[in-house]
Order: sequence, then structure tokens, then C-alpha cells
Amino acid sequence: MQYYDLKFNKKIKHNLLWQGLAHLPHALLLTGPSGVGKRDFAERLAALLLCEAATSDMEACGQCVACRWLAAGNHPDFRRITPGEDKETETEEAKNEKSSEKAKKQGADIIRIDQIRELEDFVFAGSHRQANRVVLVTDAEAMNSAAANSLLKLLEEPPSSVHFILISSRKKNLLPTLRSRCRIIPFTQPDRQAAADWLGCASLEKQATRYLDLAGGAPLRVVQWKNEGQLAAIDTLLESLLTARNDPIALAASWDAMLKGNASFRMENLVEGVQRWLFDLTLERMSGEIHYHRGWPHFKNIEMLAPAALIAAWHAINTFRRSSRHPLNQLLFLESLAFHYLRALRPQTP
Repeated sequence: MQYYDLKFNKKIKHNLLWQGLAHLPHALLLTGPSGVGKRDFAERLAALLLCEAATSDMEACGQCVACRWLAAGNHPDFRRITPGEDKETETEEAKNEKSSEKAKKQGADIIRIDQIRELEDFVFAGSHRQANRVVLVTDAEAMNSAAANSLLKLLEEPPSSVHFILISSRKKNLLPTLRSRCRIIPFTQPDRQAAADWLGCASLEKQATRYLDLAGGAPLRVVQWKNEGQLAAIDTLLESLLTARNDPIALAASWDAMLKGNASFRMENLVEGVQRWLFDLTLERMSGEIHYHRGWPHFKNIEMLAPAALIAAWHAINTFRRSSRHPLNQLLFLESLAFHYLRALRPQTP
């Protein structure tokens, strides 16, 4: 299991663990934007709680039986709950709730009540190693209301050896009563220079700041892009937006080839990239500022663009995000996307 030494989160670790594991609350909720180290912190904390020979600086040893089991993914005292698991075993109750929340979730995967109910035996049975048991819930805001209420009951009076670690990038989407059962640990975006320096360890020192802007200042998101091989696709997309001619068919064909050549760079990534580029074109045209692409080449003759057309295109492409995961026809979808983008680049008339 790979961890990242996020120096800007060490203060959180100190504040949480300075009294030792014995004083750790039974339920933690790690909150904050994506890509700032919440999941990495949760993984390390879970490993520490399960480790049988923790180091003096409160880290899992990585060598004991428990650490080896966890690394192999088969520790009997650890459970991980993530959205979208075991969809084929959904109960009718869960299916009905999923249907009712479809508009709100916009098709996103959810954590179902079945997944939480399966924790009951784990929580109230004894430990296999006569030590701690850990439940890690990622994307906790993805719980439907039935699942959230079921988890709430487990959090009321859990055994002292059971620890719940919840992770959420949208804390306000959780039940207030669920939040009240947890100690909330907020994670914030690191200082820009600290994040850029840290990314130097990931061999991105020359381009760290430009990718950081694109990732909203979240360094682990940049690392994820690097590990998934998305950086080249991001570069290619930005180049296509900079050099696009008034030919939506050709632009769409180039995007189609790019998507087919890089499985990790999906349609929703492309739509988001186009929308962010339009946002910056609008912002630069109206105020001279740039938010996402400060380290990238600028669009030439920005003063020739019509702000109203840029804003209209941004709003139009926002609707594309709703169907970007499952377009009925990929090429037609891309041609329509390219048409809206290129229409926004037409010089404004006097």
C-alpha cells in the first residue's frame, strides 16, 4: 500500500494522536476538498490502529502479521465501505430508494443500506486478533438515507475496540445527527508553495504549479493524474483548445481519438476540461484574471471574444456534464460539444 508523506498534514496527526490511541474517539469524520490527503491519512490511521508493533512516531510497522494481512487486503478486523459495491444484491427497499434519489445523485453510485447492515456482525462480534477493529467509509456522503440511519445506530454505542473512520468531501450532504456522532477533522488545501515543493518529490517540479491550478490546489489529485497517465491527455486537450479552428468535425475527431487512446481519461474529464477552459477565457476577457490555467499559454486575441458568447457556451456545456458518463453516441456527443465551444470563439461584431 503506497502512502504519501504529506508534511502539511502532520499537525493534524499530532493534534489527534498526542494523547495516544487510547484516547482516540470511536468515530472520526475527515472532511475537506478532494486531493488534500484525507484518504491517505485515513489509510495510515487504520493501519496504525490494527498494527501490533507500532513505531515510536505513531506509524504502523509494516512488518507484523496484522500489517501484512492489511497490505494483502485480507485483514479480518478491517472493513472498507465504498459506493457501488455488490449492486446485483440490492434489496427492493434499496432499489426504491436509489430510484427516488436518482435526480439528486445524478446517476452517481451510492452506499446502500445492505452494505451497512453487513457491518452489524463485524461490529458486535469479537476481534480475530483480540485487538482493534476498523471500519473505513470512503465517500460517506454517497450513503442514501437508509444507509446513513443504519450507520447512525451502529455509532450510538459501539464496542470500545471498534473505530469508524468516515471520509467526505461534501460534509453538508451528511445527516446532521451522523456528523454529531463523529469528531470532525477538517483538511484544508495546503499553502501553494508547500504543495508545489511536495510535488517535486513526484518528479513534477517543472510543471507542478500549472497542474496544481488545474487541480484546484489539491496535490494528491495531480499525483493521481500522473499515476493514471492522464497528464499527457490533459496537455493534448489544452493544445487542441488553444489551436482549434472553425471545424467542429475535425476537433471532435481529435477528441474521439484521444479518448480511445487513453482509457483513464474519460468523457467527463474532457467535458470538465473544456468547461474550465471556457471559464478562464470568460474570466480573462472580463477581468484580466485567470484561475485554472495560469501556467499555460494564453489564448491569443482574447479581446476579440464576446463575453456573452463565452458565458452562453459555458452554461450550455454545463448540461453536457449530466450525460458525459453515458453518451448515446460518443462521436455525435463530441461534435455537439465542439460546436458549442467553437461558436464561443467567433470574434464579436462591432
